[in-house]
Amino acid sequence: MAGVASPLQYGDPLRLGSFVLQARLRVEPAGLVYLGRGSDGRPVSVAVLTRGAALDPAARDRFVTGIREAAASRSGVRGWVARATGRASSAGGVPQVLAMEGGSAPWVATPYEPDRAGAERFLEPVLVRGTLIGERHGPDFAPHWAGDRWPALPPPPGEAPPPVETSRSVAAAGGALAALTVLLAVMVWLLLPRGQEGAPPSRPLPQTVFVPTPPPVPASPEPGRPTVSPSPSRSGTGTPGPGRGDENDGSPI
Repeated sequence: MAGVASPLQYGDPLRLGSFVLQARLRVEPAGLVYLGRGSDGRPVSVAVLTRGAALDPAARDRFVTGIREAAASRSGVRGWVARATGRASSAGGVPQVLAMEGGSAPWVATPYEPDRAGAERFLEPVLVRGTLIGERHGPDFAPHWAGDRWPALPPPPGEAPPPVETSRSVAAAGGALAALTVLLAVMVWLLLPRGQEGAPPSRPLPQTVFVPTPPPVPASPEPGRPTVSPSPSRSGTGTPGPGRGDENDGSPI
């Protein structure tokens, strides 16, 4: 039977699978039961193991095994007969399993009916009451994790798994980086002109500006002194003037 609903508290999950959780129905040493609603608006009860129970492999296995056995009992001929006779969910019986999760934080969702057992039915075998372990330790026996009343929360969606073989991954990344460096060096060597590897780039020479030299200016004669023009000499020692050699060229002497 479901208990009286109470508001959600800090640390309670807001959604499990496709179900939105709205309130707490009960808190037990093995887990918590929530009132939720499915995507079709159907009210559901959702049972979640506590953090301690979820970390105990034996407790987690008992919880998941009970859910799977209940789901199997409603399949096949037996389940068809139960549904045809209207006894698919009877008081104190096993409720219908709408959805479940069997990972590190297992949970189960069943239809919510105030006068019938809901998801809390699957928390009963977790504490092994009435088994040899329970009889050996007494009726009030409870595992060491029974004091933890907080729900086991599933990991956030999309969380990356922990790295495996980190050293090998780092070595592979280093080898790939070294190969890429060598390839880049070869490409640079191939692109350089032959015979000029490592030579610094030549700088352009500065442009030379040529300034033409002006012609010489003749000196001015002194005032009062006549200017004497040179005349060709008539003697043999003189230098013949222009044209005289041409006039006698070829004539007999």
